[in-house]
Amino acid sequence: YIDDGLHDRILLKLAMELRRALPRILKDHPPKYLWGYKYESSDESDEGDGEDGGTNLHADMAAVNVNVWLTPDHANLDPNSGGLVVYTVKPPGDWNHHKYNRDTDFVYDELIAPSGYANVTVPYKLNRVVMFDSALFHLTDKCKFKKGYTNRRINLTILYGEMALGGSITGKTNQATSRKQSADKTEL
Repeated sequence: YIDDGLHDRILLKLAMELRRALPRILKDHPPKYLWGYKYESSDESDEGDGEDGGTNLHADMAAVNVNVWLTPDHANLDPNSGGLVVYTVKPPGDWNHHKYNRDTDFVYDELIAPSGYANVTVPYKLNRVVMFDSALFHLTDKCKFKKGYTNRRINLTILYGEMALGGSITGKTNQATSRKQSADKTEL
């Protein structure tokens, strides 16, 4: 994380250069946050479930999310996966960060399932940049990388601007059932 020591000048320059290179998308959205994850391979972890861990379903508190993948392609044992799944729905405007990033079963049941699990799944590729509305729910795709520290999946994320809640990429407003909304009002 940038506030945890990941603030090398080249990374900050990358964030600013992307903004200059993509003014239609990033002009009104200053860099907000930056982090990098290096995911442990499954055979190096205690779980050993055959697939590598990744980031679970969530939405980020920003307008634009930029992901850059930095591990060589030869480390990815399944070139059709290992990337990112971006769903076409956002948290409703009256949900708080805790609700939409912690209660993933509710998110799947009330928002993602009714959308027919509509998503864009982007396979992993070295130096691929994936840019999307940061409020859209997303997660790391299933992945399997070679064993060894140098083969771990590396993801650099740069967030820009402020999050806009509600709706979907099709422009339709997300609706959660009133029963569940009423039960969760104390969290809102």
